[in-house]
Amino acid sequence: MAKILAVGIATLDIINTVVRYPEQDSETRALSQQKARGGNATNTLVVLSQLGHQCDWAGVLIDETDSQLIRHDLSQYNIGTQGCQQLAQGKMPTSYITLDQQTGARTIVHFRDCPEYPFAQFKTLDLAAYDWIHFEGRNIDETRLMLEYLRQFHPNIPCSLEVEKPRQAIESLFFLPNVLLFSKDYALSQGFERPETFLASLARSHTVPMTCTWGSQGAWAVDVSQKIHHVPASLSRPIVDTVAAGDTFNAGLIHCLSQKQALHLALPYATQLATHKCQQGGLTNLTYSFHYQEP
Repeated sequence: MAKILAVGIATLDIINTVVRYPEQDSETRALSQQKARGGNATNTLVVLSQLGHQCDWAGVLIDETDSQLIRHDLSQYNIGTQGCQQLAQGKMPTSYITLDQQTGARTIVHFRDCPEYPFAQFKTLDLAAYDWIHFEGRNIDETRLMLEYLRQFHPNIPCSLEVEKPRQAIESLFFLPNVLLFSKDYALSQGFERPETFLASLARSHTVPMTCTWGSQGAWAVDVSQKIHHVPASLSRPIVDTVAAGDTFNAGLIHCLSQKQALHLALPYATQLATHKCQQGGLTNLTYSFHYQEP
């Protein structure tokens, strides 16, 4: 298996499960509350670790109470934190998540008093030790420096970029990674109502594999020959929890591509894995109960 580094954030997630999402200016009682580690990059690593990969996280850790839960959770999955920047002041990012029991949909309010991971820390890492490096599409200026540094000094290490939100100047990063992973929200923000037309528009100028997840409709991909692939989400059980579904898809795709599998084979695996995640709560024992079926 591969040694994989992910660059991004870790959060403290406070998840309140409710019967149904409350209306504005109303009061509702939570059925349950859970505190857990979250964050796109670390979620993806937790899944990759369960798939047998050796994983490290590069992010910011602040010396405060909430980081203890984050450290403990990552250690449970043998995810290394030696590449993190350690700070004495601030607050770990916190996501307040309202989870609708009926639909599995989630609404997130996010708070942070934590700087982004800097390029200066990134370039101190022994990057040659890694087989794959994954980046969250955030902290644009510093991430651009990281991607450029990787391309210049370690051009043989494949890297992926998650593009979840329409951040200012994020498009300037698209020419640097080997794989681009887009969300439905980003495609909609660019005025596209269909994932295949969104990917086709990008394929004219970007000759790398690209994917776009589209919730219950599954996922699409375009390969270097500009061929579009689609895999529907096949639900065998009700949706329970959609938190980290996109992160799980990304992990499934990286898992396959890091083993030199073709994109059209990686896409159904990643889609099935993400669908399976939506049918269970959290990421614990995710791959233990997941049995991939050839499409």
